Amino acid sequence: MAAKTAEAGLEERWRDILSVHARTMCEIDRVLHPHGLGASDFEVLDILATESPREGDQCRVQNLVGRVHLSQSALSRLIGRLEKDGLVARSVCEQDRRGVWVALTRKGRDLHAEVLPLQRAVLNRMLNG
Repeated sequence: MAAKTAEAGLEERWRDILSVHARTMCEIDRVLHPHGLGASDFEVLDILATESPREGDQCRVQNLVGRVHLSQSALSRLIGRLEKDGLVARSVCEQDRRGVWVALTRKGRDLHAEVLPLQRAVLNRMLNG
């Protein structure tokens, strides 16, 4: 009986985590939508801002794959949209022609700075409230 109870508790905790994640992502999407971003768009901008803090710094797309919860092809499409919107710039790695670099543009850095407090407020409200 104890094993079933422990298993039921584990299952309940897992479902709670999924529920909090889904509600938080929806709320981030809602507050960022007026700025032309979704939660996944913001995640990429936020990681780039953290990994490449100075203007002109670049990050390999491959380094984003494990940190953003998207498939490699979905991430590539998302980066393509961000590039089309002028928020990031892509370039091919000179040493390894298969590698792709991505960097925040000035517009991307400005938008990230503008919406960062909105995303952090949602996280605070959803995860601490």
